[in-house]
Amino acid sequence: MSDITITGYETHDVRFPTSLTGDGTDAMNVDCDYSSAYVILKTSSPDLKGVGMTFTIGRGNDIVCQAIHNVADRIVGKKVEDLFADMGKTWAHLTADSQLRWIGPEKGVIHIATGAVGNAIWDMYARSRSKPLWKLIVDMTPEELVRSTAFRYITDVITPEEALKWLKEKAAGKAEREANVRKLGYPAYITSAGWLGYSDEKVLHLTEEAVAKGFNHFKMKVGSDFESDLRRGKLIRSVIDDPKYLPKDKQPRDPNGPELKGKNAGPTGAVLMIDANQVWDVNQAIEYTRGLAEIKPWFIEEPTAPDDILGHAAIRKALKPYGIGVATGEHAHNRMVFKQLLQAEAIDVCQIDSVRLAGVSEVLAVLLMAAKFGVPVCPHAGGVGLCEHVIHLSLIDYIAVSGTMERNVLEFADHLHEHFVNPCTISENGRYNVPNDPKEGYSGEMYAASIAEYEWPSGSYWLKRKVEGTLPKSAV
Repeated sequence: MSDITITGYETHDVRFPTSLTGDGTDAMNVDCDYSSAYVILKTSSPDLKGVGMTFTIGRGNDIVCQAIHNVADRIVGKKVEDLFADMGKTWAHLTADSQLRWIGPEKGVIHIATGAVGNAIWDMYARSRSKPLWKLIVDMTPEELVRSTAFRYITDVITPEEALKWLKEKAAGKAEREANVRKLGYPAYITSAGWLGYSDEKVLHLTEEAVAKGFNHFKMKVGSDFESDLRRGKLIRSVIDDPKYLPKDKQPRDPNGPELKGKNAGPTGAVLMIDANQVWDVNQAIEYTRGLAEIKPWFIEEPTAPDDILGHAAIRKALKPYGIGVATGEHAHNRMVFKQLLQAEAIDVCQIDSVRLAGVSEVLAVLLMAAKFGVPVCPHAGGVGLCEHVIHLSLIDYIAVSGTMERNVLEFADHLHEHFVNPCTISENGRYNVPNDPKEGYSGEMYAASIAEYEWPSGSYWLKRKVEGTLPKSAV
């Protein structure tokens, strides 16, 4: 293993036609073809590779793939064990090319491309140790975990020394927490019932189906039309608050219990969240969300521009008397944005994105900051491959970093999992099962057949649609 080197890479622009069914639709993004800018790192060993990706919604995926080429060039020829020995240093190397950094810095296309490459290195590292990624990291010593974290620009909030002390304090309970989550699974919430482009009938059907599957946290998209949002919210509430829809062996949960207190849970213990996907100005967000108070949302997600830290703080302050919190992070483009959101007391829920941030090393930085501030981490996972990734991150957070999952919920969207070699799975209790395959790494590997069918523009699916003249608007 010591002599294995990175010999090259290949990228794939993989796009799925989700815009045809309305999957992923919200007030800001109306034509979403869920897409993966996908990279495979190759090594001098035929038995070792690394797979990484980042997520887009269609056009522009090709630009991200080109940026991945530029970033991945930096590690060709490197020995894999040198990369693995200090993953924080490896992350710093990926972000240190001044020519590439100039077009960020640490944001936008270049940053998510860096995330894809960084994720591929972590995937390779886990595969080389025959462990799923979460297990690789929770088995690290506190010193190794700190060495794997990106601390630049956040030491005014948490230093490596503080992080080391925190992780050492949490280390004593790691084995017990791992056994607990293996037994129970990790709490999940579902978004698939609440896309904005769905009919009322489809929303009702999918909500009933989700309740039957054991879910008790539900999210709906809002922001396009107030009356429609209020109606749809009441429809969802009419199902999730009615005990008759619960599975026969399930009893209502206590809305005032420690896991649900402060979440605006209804009589069955069900929780509703709403997501505006950045569509409003600050004052609009406050007024619109106040108007939806009767459907009792736990939080409003992305109420305004993701970079507006003080705007989020103002919205949170204004909505607090209504018992509605603020969540964001899906488009928070680096750890510094999260640092300021936490410093400004602007969020009640921290929503990391596994492929918006530049890979696992930067995610670890945010997990540590959120733990210090006592803010629960509920990752975003609404796109292709994200659910497969984020279960690893939530397990790392619970077992090694925060030590808690009682109030956390991890997003689940029931789309496109069939294209992955190691798809995430949900238990009958509406919880993520723990990934256990020692060969799966970061769980992001797609089937070669899926890539061949959906690669843009030469995949068999897209060639057929082009001949038929039926390409989705977002692909033209």
